[in-house]
Amino acid sequence: MRFFLLILALTFCFACKTDSNTSKPRIVRKDLGSAVVDDFEIVNTFKHDPKAFTQGLTFYNGFLYESTGLTGRSSIRKVDLETGKVLQRYDIAPDFFGEGMTILNDKVYQITWQDGLAWEYDLDSFKLLREFRYPGQGWGITNDGKNLIMSDGTHVLRVINPENFETIRTIPVHKDNGLELQNINELEWIKGEIWANIWQASVIARIDPESGKIKGWIDFDSLVKEEARDPSHEALNGIAYDEKNDRIFITGKLWKSLFEIKLKSGK
Repeated sequence: MRFFLLILALTFCFACKTDSNTSKPRIVRKDLGSAVVDDFEIVNTFKHDPKAFTQGLTFYNGFLYESTGLTGRSSIRKVDLETGKVLQRYDIAPDFFGEGMTILNDKVYQITWQDGLAWEYDLDSFKLLREFRYPGQGWGITNDGKNLIMSDGTHVLRVINPENFETIRTIPVHKDNGLELQNINELEWIKGEIWANIWQASVIARIDPESGKIKGWIDFDSLVKEEARDPSHEALNGIAYDEKNDRIFITGKLWKSLFEIKLKSGK
């Protein structure tokens, strides 16, 4: 009986993290407080692998790089932006659930959900170079050009030394009403801000990396409703920034499209 209950509990937990439930987003526009809520326009639409359970996304040297999740289906990929074709792929061991990824100093860093493992790969070959351990869960990861910045599903971001994966400092994130911003997921560093997907929400938070205060929100509710083919595909997840050409890309888990977007405010 205990074994059965354990399996049942694990199944329920897995279902929650894979967004297979049909609950509404936990954060809607009225919950965002007084911080600026920005709208967006779509500049371009590109193909995206509808079987890719997107956990991490970045743009580097002219290509998209993507980390996908689900146990037995997790990978890192190099993708041609214009066609959506996967040019290079490395499948991680089937025991692990891949989460966010980022690229720093021509090294790819990928984290795992519940295994407390991070991997460093060679950018060109995807050869595994090093393995690190960390406490707690891994959700999203980005970098500020010097250090890694990681989320774990709570309201606290960790600034991490890429040489040993030790935490240098933490960034507690709060909404302007003082409440903690929970469920911080995929991350991207954009123009000195941390942009964050929020699990099960149709918004992206723009976070000040020094204070942890939310500088603004971007409301993607209309796009999520349009792109989602059924409730399991509603998760907005995946932000990438092309710094050279000042382009922002977003997608979601199992979405068929990737979008280049521009904020209507122009910020």
